[in-house]
Amino acid sequence: MYMPPLPEELQYQSSWDYRRDLLKERIELVNADVVCFQEIAPRSFEKDFEFMQELGYDGVEVFRKGRFRPATFWKTSACELAMPAVHKDRCLLTAFRLNSSSKEDDNEPSRSKEAQSTTSNWYVCNCHLQAGKQGPRRVRQINEALKGIMTMARKQKEPNPESLLRVIVCGDFNGGQECGAVRFLEDGFIDENFREDGEPVSSGLKKMPLDKPMVDAATSVPDRDPPATLVVSELMSNLMEEASYENPVLSQSMLERLERIYKTLASDREVMNLEDVEKWLRIINRDLGRGDEYRQAAKQMGYVDNYENPDESYEEKKKRVKLPEEGVLTLEGFINVYRKELEAGKFWGIGHDMAVLGDPLPDDGVFTARFDRIYYSQNLRPTALLDTTSDIPCPNGREPSDHLPVAASFQVVS
Repeated sequence: MYMPPLPEELQYQSSWDYRRDLLKERIELVNADVVCFQEIAPRSFEKDFEFMQELGYDGVEVFRKGRFRPATFWKTSACELAMPAVHKDRCLLTAFRLNSSSKEDDNEPSRSKEAQSTTSNWYVCNCHLQAGKQGPRRVRQINEALKGIMTMARKQKEPNPESLLRVIVCGDFNGGQECGAVRFLEDGFIDENFREDGEPVSSGLKKMPLDKPMVDAATSVPDRDPPATLVVSELMSNLMEEASYENPVLSQSMLERLERIYKTLASDREVMNLEDVEKWLRIINRDLGRGDEYRQAAKQMGYVDNYENPDESYEEKKKRVKLPEEGVLTLEGFINVYRKELEAGKFWGIGHDMAVLGDPLPDDGVFTARFDRIYYSQNLRPTALLDTTSDIPCPNGREPSDHLPVAASFQVVS
């Protein structure tokens, strides 16, 4: 979502071909053994990422559910899966053993010596934690992922996994230093007294299965503040009455903007009929059935799901949602759709919608946060870090994503 929207002469920058080439260039430059993506689209994944094989990444595992999924690539010349990948809630878990047949590079220490000296695997959690006001779920996601890694380690008969396991947790945490999932990793526990967005994230004490907390790789360099990984247009001051993440309320100017847009979409200026709703959804999402706006609009138009199956997944429930053929979307219902988007923390999604609907939000500068992190267990040590920085909103002509990449190399502490 380019904010502000790209002018016509720069539209090519938003094409996948252009952004793919930027990604390819960056990945080739870093030359990591393992690369973790978040938010890949499964429908076009193979074609989108066929360039990874050109770069030597001939191993890949893709999360098995969702429209946007984590994907982990690796070079089998460097490492191989020690066991099948494990899929937790928005977390993809892989166990790697170093490839003893990998050749020594003139500029790098031999991987084969380390591979021959120990049978211990490397465990990687590629996560894309839930966005929005979802502190309890984020904590649960990261806790279940670490428990899953311990289960994998026991199946591999790892010696003393609580102390000796080599663990990397990386990805999009959808929260900063103050969020429960981050505090859980860095403090080693979370309890019922911790508050995120004014609410508890746990009903009781949760402790990490590792003996010691994990370490944020970006903070291992002294005397500097780690750079932001999310550099985007500042929208919250325009969207909300008060820029409060705990209790988001649509601002008066935003309510007026939504009313103006609604009147341009409604055929008779009173209510949006099914055809109007479908036209609106195609403008903002390019297809029907995509996005939470579709599901919220269906509910506001009278859709009720009477099917009850306790074993059914959330993804399966979403697939059943349909826009009622005789339903209408009122102004109040239209506003409620965007209230829900605001409550879910989808500020830049709303900003995108307003722009493509012809009533963009004003430019109020840049918002920065550090949502993307690499954590490591304390028996590892980072030997190199890569910072990526930008002083203008992303994506842009240099950066193909709204999240800046992070990278690190590690070795075992002797």
